[in-house]
Amino acid sequence: MSDFSETVGHAHHDADILIHEQAPDLELQLDAAPPPPSTARSRKGMLVSYIGPVVVFLLFVVFWEFMHRWGMRHLLDKRPQLLPSPVTVIDKSFLDANVRHQLIAGLGWTSYAAFIGLAITIVIGMLLAIVMAQAVWVERSIYPYLVALQATPVLAIVPIIYSVFGGGMNSRIYVCVMISIFPIVTNTLFGLTSVDSSQHDLFTLRNASTFTRLFKLQFPAAMPSIFTGFRISAGLAVIGAIVGEQFFREGEKPGIGIVMEQFRQKLRYPQMYGGLLIASLLGIAVFFVFNALGKLVVGHWYESTRRT
Repeated sequence: MSDFSETVGHAHHDADILIHEQAPDLELQLDAAPPPPSTARSRKGMLVSYIGPVVVFLLFVVFWEFMHRWGMRHLLDKRPQLLPSPVTVIDKSFLDANVRHQLIAGLGWTSYAAFIGLAITIVIGMLLAIVMAQAVWVERSIYPYLVALQATPVLAIVPIIYSVFGGGMNSRIYVCVMISIFPIVTNTLFGLTSVDSSQHDLFTLRNASTFTRLFKLQFPAAMPSIFTGFRISAGLAVIGAIVGEQFFREGEKPGIGIVMEQFRQKLRYPQMYGGLLIASLLGIAVFFVFNALGKLVVGHWYESTRRT
């Protein structure tokens, strides 16, 4: 028995010596170990996030120049002047002080109509979604009319809009609301009605009121869907403002759509494309503003499962 104990003791002693001898090598291996997969994926995602848009933008500029130099004449059988080169657009739109002033003033009025229309859309759309989320029969009663509003062409009801709101800014704001309300209602409704049933049961056991259930359970769970609707409707509001300007031009508030039409009538195509670039940048900016707001609101507790 004593021989067995001595053998076990020697084995433990040899193992301790081996561990101490290999410790520096193990530390070096740990120091040289690659970063965790999540860190590597995040670095790759950041790299793609910055390089990808730049590459796509360069490809777009190359395609634009190609269409100006060769495509318009040989592919579309049109005059190249109808699609000026990017350099010409920048030179005659943004480097010309008078044109730049017109574009900036138009951008201001378009932004005003889009933001007011979007604010009204958010209030009305979320109220409708809350009401529709309370009962299935309410949802089924309201939803068909929202679909009908979304499917109605603006051109078909221009006389009605003009007779009700006039031909100025109010009509443009109405067009913004009409075009952008559907995504907010549908996404908010989807989020409010997608809460797990077991969580609803827990609130029922606590005898929670409808108000408490709505603001402490449904709204927090619906935030990702709500901000998805905000991002979609933000871009649509800009489109609605420009579309409204094409039909309702009364008053001394020429938005970017009206300015573009004035340039088109005078065959000033570089300036017209400059207005188009300004309008596109406005839509992109509004989208990213709501994207950043969404991350601030839900980013600390909601994490996407999408792989980069």
